[in-house]
Amino acid sequence: MYTHEDLSRLQAQSLKLQGWIRQQTFSPEMEKTLRRFSSWEVSELIFRVNQSTFRGKLAADPSLPVGEVEPDGRQRWFSLEEINALRRKLKINRKSLMPPRPAGKRAVRAAIANFKGGAGKSTVALHFAHAAALDGYRVLVVDFDPQATLSHSMGLTDVSEEHTVWGIMARDLIRETERMNTGPVGAETGAALPRRHLPASITGLGLGELRLADFIRPTSWPTIDAIPSCANAAFVEFASAQYRHLNPDWSFFAAVSRYLDQIPDDSYDLILFDCPPAIGYQSMNAVFAADVLYIPSGPGYWEYDSTTSFIGQLSEALEDLSAGFDATLPTGKVTLPKSFCDIRFLLTRFEPGNDLHRAMFDAFRKVFGDRVAANPVEMTRAVEQSGRFLSSVYEMDYREMTRETWRRARSTFDNAYQEFRDVVISAWDKVEAGE
Repeated sequence: MYTHEDLSRLQAQSLKLQGWIRQQTFSPEMEKTLRRFSSWEVSELIFRVNQSTFRGKLAADPSLPVGEVEPDGRQRWFSLEEINALRRKLKINRKSLMPPRPAGKRAVRAAIANFKGGAGKSTVALHFAHAAALDGYRVLVVDFDPQATLSHSMGLTDVSEEHTVWGIMARDLIRETERMNTGPVGAETGAALPRRHLPASITGLGLGELRLADFIRPTSWPTIDAIPSCANAAFVEFASAQYRHLNPDWSFFAAVSRYLDQIPDDSYDLILFDCPPAIGYQSMNAVFAADVLYIPSGPGYWEYDSTTSFIGQLSEALEDLSAGFDATLPTGKVTLPKSFCDIRFLLTRFEPGNDLHRAMFDAFRKVFGDRVAANPVEMTRAVEQSGRFLSSVYEMDYREMTRETWRRARSTFDNAYQEFRDVVISAWDKVEAGE
């Protein structure tokens, strides 16, 4: 017979292995660090100019960062801060290297969601975040998944549950309840709302006084911040049900949206949500706050079947919100009924030489049309290895394998990201200024 004590012992054994993996992957201080990028990567893969043009620009302007030179003098290596300094100063054919970003608009929010486990949500979110950072964007990632795979991949392992999405939701409950208790009338009837009393077990945690920045952690990427998750936040689904009972008028699904609304519009360009493999209080907060919904799916029939169930159940859940809550309730910059600027399906773990995978890709396209991303994420050895060591392909040094193996893995995410970037830029046209 096995009890909770046996589960705890098994976890302790696993944590030892996790510690060993972090020692192999992170710095000696057990902190994840970002590698430098070669002049070849910077010119051809990041700025997309030939190396001779890039070298000529560096030689012509001594004020530009020059990176670190290898002992043999053959290659220069640049930090991301230096790459961004170059991006701000350089022009190629009189064109800026800064990425498109309309002024006066908030960050576009994209949710990577599907309740099928293993669909590649965390992998896609991690690679899109890193690709966007290399593209010059400032990124905030929000980890809604108690499995915390994205947080761990970002090097964030020492996280308390108070500083996760659960803390944001509890903070919102306290603040919204206080607002309702001091408000003169209710939203629907015009009558006075009954006062709601929250127990000291909630109000006594001090979550209501937490500042916006208390939930945001820096990562090893200087232009990526994260709101991390942790295993202890797994109880959020149970807690949220209790919170709704304490205050039925609380629009729980808008808690994260209200939090993000308070962040200055020019703080970030892109906000990415990694959703849990379920439709619940956390995932509903993510999809409600999102402008763009990206749905990754494996290339098998059962995964197609699960994805079909997911969009059906999500549709019903969003319809229930629209019917169950008055549209005039304060839900921040997102309103009821919920709408998305764009919805896309992205096939993951795709093998171009696999007849079944190609057939399923065609089936997805036949059903969902141009909502299916044209560039699926291919399964390569380098992609598989990156997941094993809590890193993206962009973080891996191409000198640790053949350059062709690394470049093939990178190109699959580059292509998928370019489509995603086009979706984000298009979404900006639909996000009102000052919204």
